[in-house]
Amino acid sequence: MPLSSRWLWIAALLVLGGFLYVLHPILSPFLIGILIAYIGDPLVDRLERLKLSRTWGVIVVFALFTLLMAVAMLVLIPMLGKQLARLYELLPQIIDWTQNQALPWVQVKLGLNEGFWRFDQLKAAISGHLGQTTDIAGLILSQVTASSLALMAWVANLLLIPVVSFYLMRDWDLLVAKLRGLVPREKESVVVKLVGECHEVLGAFLRGQLLVMFALGVMYAVGLMAIGLELGLLIGVLAGLASIVPYLGVVVGIGAALVAGLFQFGGEPFPLLAIAGVFVVGQMLEGMLLTPLLVGDRIGLHPVAVIFAIMAGGQLFGFTGILLALPVAAVIMVLVRHMHELYKNSDAYGGHNPTV
Repeated sequence: MPLSSRWLWIAALLVLGGFLYVLHPILSPFLIGILIAYIGDPLVDRLERLKLSRTWGVIVVFALFTLLMAVAMLVLIPMLGKQLARLYELLPQIIDWTQNQALPWVQVKLGLNEGFWRFDQLKAAISGHLGQTTDIAGLILSQVTASSLALMAWVANLLLIPVVSFYLMRDWDLLVAKLRGLVPREKESVVVKLVGECHEVLGAFLRGQLLVMFALGVMYAVGLMAIGLELGLLIGVLAGLASIVPYLGVVVGIGAALVAGLFQFGGEPFPLLAIAGVFVVGQMLEGMLLTPLLVGDRIGLHPVAVIFAIMAGGQLFGFTGILLALPVAAVIMVLVRHMHELYKNSDAYGGHNPTV
């Protein structure tokens, strides 16, 4: 590539980065709409192959997404709200149990000085806050409605998401074809190859890993609730969400579940063994069935890279950066892999027949 063309591409990338940085406060509904359209496009394509028009295929997929959201809002969210309220009420008791039973045992076992941990100030702050209000929903609502303009903007963004996703899903194939038509002809094969690899990585992660997260969240929540763990649903959902990073979900879930189990059941071994068994079974099913079936070995994103990408995106661009983190990380990974292949085949490395 000529030097002038390289500088032109670098300048275009810098302009795009500045554009995203300036406009990132309003990009969230568009990015969520793109994500929904990207996930739903294969379903629409499958319906098209069944002789259904593109518009009606989008309507069917949209109706399915709406049904799932309605079920979540009518069934799951109220149950989670109750468990969050219960956790909020139990916090002082959990701190008491931790301070008076768990930590003294740890101090004796490890030989630490008495009073090494002090929770008095934390307990007083939580208890005082509980005395001020016990209505979490009312507290959140009061914060949201403190500014009518912010509330209107939040509602507008929420209503914008289905509109953006509907039109993008309907015109997805057309937009992809137009973008491909803009690629320089002599570079089309290379660009199509790289985009295909990015699509394979993102598709495997976004579609496959999201299904794995959902399945694990359901298994953990059902298993913990069957044992009788009071906060089983909340911990199961949390563990499922944390499973976006491989092995993080089981670490977070089993840690929180064992703490909640110790607080609820005391030192009884059978409930604690049952809690551990839920996560062992979940990991076995994930490793032998869910991940090979839904994801395969196509992701290629290292867990540390996933964690770093999410944290860096959130630090730089907030919630918008979190939405952009994994796609950008996947693209960078594909480009780095391609540059590694070029280097291995270059004269600098000592190979032959360098490719472009």
